[in-house]
Amino acid sequence: MIKRCIMIFPEFENGYVIDNIRNKYDPLASLVKPHITLVFPFDSNIKTEELEKHISQALNKFKPFNITLSGVGTNDSFKDEYLFLNVREGKEDIIKIHQKLYSGILESYYPDFLKKTSYLPHLTIGSFNNVHDFKVALEDTRNINDVFKTRVTQIDVEIIGEKGESTIEFGFKLT
Repeated sequence: MIKRCIMIFPEFENGYVIDNIRNKYDPLASLVKPHITLVFPFDSNIKTEELEKHISQALNKFKPFNITLSGVGTNDSFKDEYLFLNVREGKEDIIKIHQKLYSGILESYYPDFLKKTSYLPHLTIGSFNNVHDFKVALEDTRNINDVFKTRVTQIDVEIIGEKGESTIEFGFKLT
């Protein structure tokens, strides 16, 4: 079985701001670059070629698009557990890509937690095991007013190693 995840790895001119926050509050900061998850981690025996074909067919009509992220927060589904950087522009495109990817061979991997709530595009900047640490981080980041803009041109498939390390298996260019 291979553990994979499908993501957008946005690169921002002011990405160091995100890196600084993640280094402080996200235990995965040293293992995986800042990302927007499209397909959440799943274990499968799907061959690389099958996955490439699925992604190519699912995303063949998608073009590169702009995204803007700003505002630190959370949502009701992950209250007191995660700090998010919210997607302001490009949210609809990300949701459509998410929905297309979870069709066909990936349909059975749709996570249970998403069946109870709506998918909310975001970039995780913090993860917490207790409410106190979460509240401290929320207070610490409440005055961050930076706006992060970039163009999404590629969707990446990541293999997640035994220690949580990220290795890009392949990328799909939006054209």
